[in-house]
Amino acid sequence: MFKDKNKAVFYLVSFIFIAVNLVFIAHDFYYAAFLPVLILFLFAGIVSIDKLFLTVVFFTPLSVNLDDLIPGISLNLSLPTEPLLAGILVLFVFKLLLDGKFDKRILFHPVSIAIFINLLWIFITSITSTMPAVSFKFFLSRLWFVVGMYFLATHIFSNYRNIVKFLWLYIVPLIIVILYTNYRLSGYGFDNQNASNWVVWPFFSDHTSYGAMLVMFFFPLIYFLTRNKKDPLVRYLAIFVFLIFSVAIVLSYTRAAWLSLFAGAGLWIIIKLKIKIRYVLIAGMGAIFLFFALQNKIVSSLEKNESESSGKFSEHIESMANITTDASNTERINRWKCAYRMFKEKPFWGWGPGTYMFQYAPFQFSYDRTIISTDFGDMGNAHSEYLGPLSESGIMGMLSFMLVVFMAFRTGYRVYHKAGSKEIKEFSLYIILGLATYFIHGFLNNFLDTDKASVPVWGFIAILVALDIYYKDKKEINLH
Repeated sequence: MFKDKNKAVFYLVSFIFIAVNLVFIAHDFYYAAFLPVLILFLFAGIVSIDKLFLTVVFFTPLSVNLDDLIPGISLNLSLPTEPLLAGILVLFVFKLLLDGKFDKRILFHPVSIAIFINLLWIFITSITSTMPAVSFKFFLSRLWFVVGMYFLATHIFSNYRNIVKFLWLYIVPLIIVILYTNYRLSGYGFDNQNASNWVVWPFFSDHTSYGAMLVMFFFPLIYFLTRNKKDPLVRYLAIFVFLIFSVAIVLSYTRAAWLSLFAGAGLWIIIKLKIKIRYVLIAGMGAIFLFFALQNKIVSSLEKNESESSGKFSEHIESMANITTDASNTERINRWKCAYRMFKEKPFWGWGPGTYMFQYAPFQFSYDRTIISTDFGDMGNAHSEYLGPLSESGIMGMLSFMLVVFMAFRTGYRVYHKAGSKEIKEFSLYIILGLATYFIHGFLNNFLDTDKASVPVWGFIAILVALDIYYKDKKEINLH
């Protein structure tokens, strides 16, 4: 009897769904067909939110923008990741209110406190924003990235196997993107630097964010191929994937990514040689002082460099210092100047989170404009993770974001120096290096408003916090 009732309910619900969906289709509304998928993910989130979290990680490199599917739409989201992250945010808050159980060590960790401060300031400056609707959308987007990929992730990473799953579930689909990208690039010649800018579409908006993600996971791959001596199969697989990433980084023609990779290697040397941070800071301050003391000579020397971006590796490297004729470099400087001028006009509150692209045009001076300049913000934002918040949320916006970065690295260094397990010590080092490549790259570009970068960046920070809370004091642990 119960079986017959279940069949009757199943057929009744199916009939109702088909009938309702036909009505929607008749009125040119096709999205109702996704309702079963949404219900499935909602059920998965309630039953096993950690699996839903890992599903989001897997789909991130493969996600596409809604405005690529429906040109001209006013609301742009990355599908399917951002709707799922929004759902995770709702489920997370619902579960928190329902049982009230969450590890207080996560909530009161220095990194979490820094994130709370940054989120609070983004919220405040969304109220004072010149475009509140844009700013609150930015705030909501940042909120679901942080809640899902930091707070929930840190809790999920209390099971250390989930950390390894997180890394590989981003790496594997990224390999699919690599194969797709280089297959398309092969049709234009592997030395075609111009084609490298757009063959990553629709998975990445351009080659710069693609290159940044390749380099970010490059160091964790080094860890996997050097620490799997007891498991030859895993080690050989890691070596194979490492070679794929190495070739992809070169063929991405992303100069900022190459620069951040070299900087990450330099940081590895500094850490391995046990050079104290204060000496590094003193050297950095000395370099800054020397730059300002000799800036006229340095600028004059750079202006003589006329090497353009090209498919030739040597010329592409040399073009990094071309600030006169290289359109990419000169436009980046133009955007930085606009951000600084915006900051000078609204130094404390800023123009509002997410508003740079809508407000910077009047701050472009004619002598700074380039052949790729635009007044519509369709060529990226401020091209800096630091100057962007400075213009949008004022001095406190930039400082609160830098506090998050500082606390993340401070946590990583503490884990590295105090870890009781050699595995945790080495693992934390390569996560630090991967995260460092992004924040070094962040001086030249900004991608934290996209799922491609936000998922791994907040995820790497969550890994460091999880290592600090759950694993730092353990004497033996196997991460594989």
